[in-house]
Parts: sequence; C-alpha cells; structure tokens
Amino acid sequence: MPAAGTRKSAASAAKGKKGSGIVKYINDTIGELKKVVWLTRREIAYLTGLVIVVTIITGVILGGLDYAFTQLIGKVFIGGG
Repeated sequence: MPAAGTRKSAASAAKGKKGSGIVKYINDTIGELKKVVWLTRREIAYLTGLVIVVTIITGVILGGLDYAFTQLIGKVFIGGG
C-alpha cells in the first residue's frame, strides 16, 4: 500500500497537469487565432449586404409561393371564388 505522502504528490501532480493543460489549450487557441485571415471592413460590409439581399429575395419568393398555394388550396378544396 502506498504511503500517504505518495498519494498527495500524485494528486498534486494530476492537478498540475490539469492546470497546465488548460494553459496549453488557451495558448494553442491564441496561436490558431493569430493564423486566421480576418476579413476587411469593406468585405464584411459587402458580404453582410449580400446576405440581407438574398434573405429578402428568398422571403419574397417563399411568400409568393405560400400565397399562391393558399389561393390554389382555397379554390380546389373550399371552392371559393
């Protein structure tokens, strides 16, 4: 059976490894973020505008389809005029 001193040192070694693992993770994350090629302000503005335009166009198309199918279903099944 191991001595009490051995158990304490093993426990403190495990804590040290856990702490150094977190520090290593943070340092690795920072290192990876430095490698990222960030977009310029102009690119961000252009892409944001593009997303907004595509979203509006898609909404109009889906809204039109919804309206058309609603009218079609109303005329076929309900018989409204």
